[in-house]
Amino acid sequence: MEFKIVIEECEEGGYTASVPFLPGCISEGDTYEETIENIKGAVNLYLRAVTKETDLLRSEKRRVVEVAV
Repeated sequence: MEFKIVIEECEEGGYTASVPFLPGCISEGDTYEETIENIKGAVNLYLRAVTKETDLLRSEKRRVVEVAV
């Protein structure tokens, strides 16, 4: 999967990265390269958590559906 990320340089040094498509998925690093690696890890953790939550919903005999608005 590919996601667009936003990287911002912090005034106090280092960088912060976020993934607009995944609300709350944020990471940081001391260098640009470290920030890229850290946000990749954050995306993986985020997606695992969403997958686990979806599996729990299904296991409790609930339906997960998609709707268009």
